[in-house]
Amino acid sequence: MTLRAAIFFATLAVVLPSGAQVSPGPLSKAHESLDTTTACGSCHAFGTSLSLKLKCMHCHGEILVLVRQKEGYHGRVSKKGDAECVRCHTEHYGRAMRIYKWETSKEEFDHRETGYPLLGKHSGLKCDQCHNAKNISPADRKRIKVKDLNKTLEGLHTECLSCHEDRHAKQLGADCEKCHTVAGWKPLNNFDHMMTRFPLTGKHEDVECAKCHKPSEANAKVIQYVGMPFETCTACHQDPHRGAFKQACENCHGVDNWKHLRNSSGFDHSATKYPLTGKHRDVECLKCHESTNFKKEIPHEKCLDCHRDEHKGQFHKRPDHGECGSCHVVENWRPSTFIESSHANTAYPLAGKHQGVACAKCHAGTGLDTEYHPKFQACLDCHLDIHNGQFGEPPRENRCQDCHTVNGFHPATFGLKEHETARFLLKGSHAAVACQDCHQKLEVDGAATPYHFASLVCEGCHRDPHQGEFPEAMTTRLAANQSVCESCHGLISWRQLKPFDHATTVFALTGGHGALNCLACHMASKVEDGPRSVPFKASPEKCEGCHEDIHGGQFQKTGTVDCANCHTTTRWAATEFDHETRTTFSLQGEHQNVPCRLCHNERQEVNGRMVIKYKGTPRECRDCHR
Repeated sequence: MTLRAAIFFATLAVVLPSGAQVSPGPLSKAHESLDTTTACGSCHAFGTSLSLKLKCMHCHGEILVLVRQKEGYHGRVSKKGDAECVRCHTEHYGRAMRIYKWETSKEEFDHRETGYPLLGKHSGLKCDQCHNAKNISPADRKRIKVKDLNKTLEGLHTECLSCHEDRHAKQLGADCEKCHTVAGWKPLNNFDHMMTRFPLTGKHEDVECAKCHKPSEANAKVIQYVGMPFETCTACHQDPHRGAFKQACENCHGVDNWKHLRNSSGFDHSATKYPLTGKHRDVECLKCHESTNFKKEIPHEKCLDCHRDEHKGQFHKRPDHGECGSCHVVENWRPSTFIESSHANTAYPLAGKHQGVACAKCHAGTGLDTEYHPKFQACLDCHLDIHNGQFGEPPRENRCQDCHTVNGFHPATFGLKEHETARFLLKGSHAAVACQDCHQKLEVDGAATPYHFASLVCEGCHRDPHQGEFPEAMTTRLAANQSVCESCHGLISWRQLKPFDHATTVFALTGGHGALNCLACHMASKVEDGPRSVPFKASPEKCEGCHEDIHGGQFQKTGTVDCANCHTTTRWAATEFDHETRTTFSLQGEHQNVPCRLCHNERQEVNGRMVIKYKGTPRECRDCHR
């Protein structure tokens, strides 16, 4: 004890009455062991100055270390050492008084004040998840005075390994942040393998870490990262050639592609029994050398020794048993050397319109499913029957070649001679009719042009110009599959009629009528939207029905004229006229020999026409004689 302190306590002993307290008040429970009159010097430093100095860090060495290192909360807030402790820690207020001031709860504390902000995965952690005994190092345990280390906030450091286990077992040092971040253990955003002794290039860049870095033989829980052999490829990779090649792997292979050999490898395949040409030059070695045993003999005499039969045995019956080289070359699988002219050596040579047809038109399917042996015995094996089965029955039986050739579907070879084998023989004018005039394409979509007709009578194609004037005869004829038209008409010409006995009708042709053309009496008239109509039954039977009354109605009785009273069909002269019985003027005597015109010499106009006047002829002698 210093002299100053001795004088101070001696004075107190004299001045203060017996039993009085030297201390300003009782100490807290944490410091109750120092609550004696002789222990003040444990916390207070006495000197020449009247002001007392504190010696907090004399006992709390762990705080002194933080202050000196300027680490943690105390290291950041303490600027003057012990003198500042009383700002937060007060004493002499009794046993129940809390020795520290904490204005907020632990959960509300801003951890940035410690100099270590809680970021990434650290954010959201509870205090005791980090501040606990297991994270305090042995050296800090000795300095910290708190008996229950789970109740102190001291003893932690910012180094990762102060809280976290070193999962690499000291292989990579203590600076975890060289590879990892507080955002998460993975991925290794900060790690660059290019900075190691084995930079990753080529295919190595895509390899997962665990493919190379596996558990250590010494400790299965620790992944090995250092001390790994990598001087040769076989240190990691198995030799697929089983010692067949003594040179290093990199002489033939690169890290970019194992299967692509370097040109500078020195290996010349042309020196082997099978020089590589065409597309074979680009084939990867392991495509042929599957076992990686390059000393093993590989069959190569035929394409099928290595290649599968893409055509599924369709050409196995050929003399060469479907050898690929017959149609393909090593330069490329397509185009095939089998061209159109090669088809001449097959069972179906291409001729006519078949030439130039794309292969896929006949050989259905694509790729491996292409059919090279399609049916071809009948045209309908490939072609659609546009006649819709009309020739399926004997004798045709859908033989397209009976009417068509491979040179073109049109024109057909079915002509007049072939038509003689049909049910309807082309006779007379029918022989000159164009095929399409009878076999007309129907306007219905998808309907086939008709070649077979249910009825072969004239009315099946021709319209009746007589408008059904012969129904009874027509019905009778149709029953025998004949046409009533043939009763009068022939096949050479419609106008050339067969002999017809008009006497069998109600109007026998006599005299001048017998020399008339039929159409002189049976005059045709055009029917709307149809052929010309020729009337027969409706033809007139009276003279005035055909002939004009040139007498202007002078001989009409009850509206009609009986021409037969005067005329005959043989001649026009009125040889049948009896002047004695038909008139009131008798021709007796010399009048009998007088020509009619000498008396009937006067003309009169009737309906705009001048006619000979018969009625009203003068009867007196003086009217004719002087």
